[in-house]
Amino acid sequence: MIIATAIVLILSSLLMVVLVLMHKGKGGGLSDMFGGGISTSLGGSSVVERNLDRLTVAVGLVWSASIIVLGLLFKGDAS
Repeated sequence: MIIATAIVLILSSLLMVVLVLMHKGKGGGLSDMFGGGISTSLGGSSVVERNLDRLTVAVGLVWSASIIVLGLLFKGDAS
């Protein structure tokens, strides 16, 4: 159980980094480096930004839950 939760934590951490970097910042950020013209045409769409926000929040919740579960598993292991 600990190994499975640790794998979920690692995968959600990597996905969280990618999703945060895809967000458009004030100056364009790293999202412009990878997409160029594509991010310009899709970045203006409010639907795409909203879906990216929702996905980032969902991955953040999975990440938080996996940290809490790992903490509880390790706490139960020690006693």
